[in-house]
Amino acid sequence: MTVIIERDGPVAIVTISRPAARNAVDPDTALALFAALTDFEGDAALMACVLTGAGGNFCAGADLKAVGAGARWRPAAASAGPLGPTRLLSDAPVSEPGITLTKPLIAAVEGYAVAGGLELALLADMRVASATAQFGVFCRRWGVPLIDGGTVRLPRIVGQGRAMDMILTGRAVGAEEAHQWGLANRLVGAGEARDAAVALAQEIARFPQACLRADRASAFAGWSRDLHDALLREGVRGAPIVAQEGQAGAARFASGKGRGGAFEEI
Repeated sequence: MTVIIERDGPVAIVTISRPAARNAVDPDTALALFAALTDFEGDAALMACVLTGAGGNFCAGADLKAVGAGARWRPAAASAGPLGPTRLLSDAPVSEPGITLTKPLIAAVEGYAVAGGLELALLADMRVASATAQFGVFCRRWGVPLIDGGTVRLPRIVGQGRAMDMILTGRAVGAEEAHQWGLANRLVGAGEARDAAVALAQEIARFPQACLRADRASAFAGWSRDLHDALLREGVRGAPIVAQEGQAGAARFASGKGRGGAFEEI
């Protein structure tokens, strides 16, 4: 198996396992990644997902040896990218199987997250990077364009100027610089990315989920709408959840939980 799926309570852990190829994605792996994330989306018992790679690297992108040998990628659905789940959407008001990813996805990055591997990392809501992490558009060298969301998501995450630095030069961006840019949300020691990402996912899974997913969807949706429409849609999406989850949460606060900004007992 080139994609390993594990469960840790409400958290799914999806691991690309082609370590001899630095977890480069071939056609079968792309199909398996798409299936893994759409299955996660459809499983009501799972609240968050960690995407990582085996053997000290996240993902080196598309398997260029397979490309050079004439392998053909077979997208699993209209919403699938060449590397699998990279064209799933995060801002639809309701979940549509095979189209929408409404739950948080965290990338745990060790070693290379380059070319299409960078694009897979950009699909995630957050990236936990170890000190060994290297991000880059390494495919710049070979005439292979970013077709798995890199030109769309990278500027939104790091800003246009920094995105163009990476896109045009193809240079490696190490863990410290990625953290300074906001490309990496958390920076941890070598070998610690997976455990830190799972701990973060478990923390996120503790919260009232309808509220969390509505806020997440609204944050993504704002990029494609003007300010007035985005504000109105935020209210439309969130208002019903005040009764659904907010009243119960307010009652817990009134009983003494979470005072002083505490998150431990909510």
